[in-house]
Amino acid sequence: MGNEWRYRQGRLGIFLKFFFLILFLPLTFVPALNAADLYTFTDKEGTAYFTNIPGEDRMRVSLPVKKPISKPLFTPFQGEVYEPIITAASNRFAIDPDLVRAVIKAESNFNHRAVSPKGAMGLMQLMPSKAKEMAVSNPFNPEENINAGVRYLGELLQIFNWNLPLALAAYNAGPGRVIGRNEIPLFEETQNYIRRVMAYYKDLRKAPIINDKFQSSNAK
Repeated sequence: MGNEWRYRQGRLGIFLKFFFLILFLPLTFVPALNAADLYTFTDKEGTAYFTNIPGEDRMRVSLPVKKPISKPLFTPFQGEVYEPIITAASNRFAIDPDLVRAVIKAESNFNHRAVSPKGAMGLMQLMPSKAKEMAVSNPFNPEENINAGVRYLGELLQIFNWNLPLALAAYNAGPGRVIGRNEIPLFEETQNYIRRVMAYYKDLRKAPIINDKFQSSNAK
């Protein structure tokens, strides 16, 4: 009885091995066959088909077939969603919109929820005291933030007779550190900030950034 049972187990094991071999072996060759003999064609209605049968106007392709992914074109700034607000605020306060974009890029990299270690908030990094002074109820609201920031930047440009580097220095370090001295403070952070804004501004304008409205500065 023991020998007969072992004999039946052996036959069952062999049968199962052949069963799984017959079942799965063809599947292992399907990708290779399809990869070697796959063709595509488009009918009169513009519908694309794939087949392993060659024929006229059928193009041979290789697996895996991947749908092409369209990549967005590079843009000099990431704030397309804020464009209507930037344009409206720039027109309202007579500021070059490219300058506004450059400031936002340097301040928050177009992150409307940005908060600096010093507490500046939003796209144009308004300090709490400045936001309160300008009646901003929510500094993380893009429209409120941009309008207040552009208005403040316009006021600084007027104070410094449209000297852009000085106005940027005041925006970053505070007007009290610039007014009366007529020079950029020797703060590394402020000087680097001015360089970044000016570089972004130049890239956006694709032209020299100093014109008859903005005076040059001897700051380096």
